[in-house]
Amino acid sequence: MIHDVRTKTLRVIPDERGRLMEILRSDDELFRRFGQLYMTTAYPGVVKGWHYHKKQIDNFSVVKGTIKLVLYDRREDSPTRGEVNEFFLGEHNPLLVQIPALVLHGFKGVGVEEAIVVNCPTEVYDYREPDEFRVDPFSSEVPYDWSLKMR
Repeated sequence: MIHDVRTKTLRVIPDERGRLMEILRSDDELFRRFGQLYMTTAYPGVVKGWHYHKKQIDNFSVVKGTIKLVLYDRREDSPTRGEVNEFFLGEHNPLLVQIPALVLHGFKGVGVEEAIVVNCPTEVYDYREPDEFRVDPFSSEVPYDWSLKMR
C-alpha cells in the first residue's frame, strides 16, 4: 500500500427501519481535522481524475453505487514512489480511504448506477486559490489504464 494511505472498514448497522453507517468520527485514529464535508457523483464508466492537493488530506467513502478509486504515488521522497493502488468502494464494500497530500487520485464509476461519493477533507475549499491540481486522466505521466480489467 502507498505510504501514508490508510483505510478503515466501515460498519453498517441495519435494522427494520433502514441502516446507519458511521464514516469518520473525531475520535477515530484516522481523524486529522475537519475542513468541510461534500458529496460528488460519477455516472457509470465516467473517470474523474487525476488530481492532487499540496496540503489537503482526503477521506473518501461511497454511500451509493460503486467506484474504483485509484491512487498513484509520485512523491519524490516517498518509499512507495511509483506505486499504484486500486480500491473498490461502495455499498458492497463499505470502506473509508484516506489519501495523503501530493498523492494523485481519481475514480471511475463502475456498475450500472450513479455512484455517490462523500469526502471529508482536512481543508476548506478556497475558491480564490484552490489547493487542487489536475493531471489528464489518460496522461502517460501516470502508469495506469482506466479500461475494464477482466481478472
